[in-house]
Amino acid sequence: MAKDKKKKPQRPKAVNPRGFRDYFGAKVTARGQMLRTITDIYHQYGFDPLESPAVETVEALGKFLPDVDRPNEGVFAWQDEDESWMALRYDMTAPLARVYAQHRNDLPTPYRRYAVGPVWRNEKPGPGRYRQFYQCDADTVGTPTVAADAEMCAMLSDVLEAVGIERGGYIVRVNNRKVLNGVMEVAGLGGPDQESARGIVLRAIDKLDRLGEDGVRALLGEGRKDASGDFTNGAGLGAEQAEIVMGFVSALRDDNAATTARLSELVAGSAIGMSGVQELETIAEAVAAQGYGTDRVLVDPSVVRGLGYYTGPVYEAELTHEILDEKGRVRQFGSVAGGGRYDDLVKRFIGQEVPATGVSLGVDRLLAALVAQDRIATDTTGPVVVTVMDKGRVADYQAMVGELRTAGIRAELYLGNPKDMGRQLKYADQRNAPVAVIQGSDEAERGAIQLKDLALGAGLAANITTNEEWKAQPAQMEVARTDLVAEVRAMIARREG
Repeated sequence: MAKDKKKKPQRPKAVNPRGFRDYFGAKVTARGQMLRTITDIYHQYGFDPLESPAVETVEALGKFLPDVDRPNEGVFAWQDEDESWMALRYDMTAPLARVYAQHRNDLPTPYRRYAVGPVWRNEKPGPGRYRQFYQCDADTVGTPTVAADAEMCAMLSDVLEAVGIERGGYIVRVNNRKVLNGVMEVAGLGGPDQESARGIVLRAIDKLDRLGEDGVRALLGEGRKDASGDFTNGAGLGAEQAEIVMGFVSALRDDNAATTARLSELVAGSAIGMSGVQELETIAEAVAAQGYGTDRVLVDPSVVRGLGYYTGPVYEAELTHEILDEKGRVRQFGSVAGGGRYDDLVKRFIGQEVPATGVSLGVDRLLAALVAQDRIATDTTGPVVVTVMDKGRVADYQAMVGELRTAGIRAELYLGNPKDMGRQLKYADQRNAPVAVIQGSDEAERGAIQLKDLALGAGLAANITTNEEWKAQPAQMEVARTDLVAEVRAMIARREG
């Protein structure tokens, strides 16, 4: 009888979990630089940093992902040893509501905070859609005045210009949920039994950029069939009701005053609608007084924002430059940030309304836009590499590295196999090093070192045919050992200049 063959242990597959990705040095560095610029603006506006846990209790998170049809799904959750349920945060706002409710007696009112970090959503991944991504939020909790909302719009404008988006390359669009609620009232959709229809109307308006007015009109009525043949049920509005909603969608005028005047006409007879218009007028006046014209902050009725917990002003920052989509069609880059007023979120914990407003910036999306416009480098310069010619003189080479670091120059000692100089220089190229430092026994006896400008050398190498030409080329030079720091600094400056 044949012996059973022992199965070899299965090696784990070296693959990312579905919907997650790795970030390497240059991308992490670029993101960090961008986030420092953004948080400097937040700090300038008086916001303080807050770092809360990535994990919250399911009870504290409450209704998950209120912008989807299945609100109690979409998070990564598990049961703890005490049988309580916990989950990874899906945004930065739900944790803020818990923090404020828990510590409100020790916090100033209003409380102004910013937060940066990853969030997680247990959703189906797709092209450009990941289950972990970064957010950078700023919120003001505890003030009902829409001056706080105006400040968010102005700050968004400042942030985009600070990271390198030129004026004219973006627009911050502002609307108000109260105005839309007033339009719903006028259209006969204000009752509690009309909640489903209102949700469909909201989602239809939110798709205006993608579907156009005809597509939105179809979704307001019986529904719409897309190019693949799939049919989406509509809100079932009559022609007159649909025209009222479409009038709201197309209410944008040449300036903020004309737009708010048109909105006043549309919500005539609705108290909540008129309250929303007055808030928009206040925001428009406030940003204009600070020098933010309609080329930067614009009242735009087409902005609705998907999240259901918004109770007043909503805003969205959109980049206006054109890109090609996956099918080669010209598209605008679109939204990179959004937010609004949410006066009911803290109420879940303490039973009383706490007014709040905030903005969330999509970090990875904004970074992609900056890279696409060459506004931020993702091929960051690596460290100066000090090579090892003589294994017995490692301490001498470490001394060189120490001098460079003390002078503020990023540097490292080659720690691989020192036998092959070609391998050491290849490593320096892979590290995107600006300079390689070389010192053999001959140079050491003369009190000299060789400096190799790696970028310049790569450009010249293709045209060098003889040893004499190689010695004469300016990419490599011998300098006094005592001039190490000064000569390396000069070589880096030539490269950057």
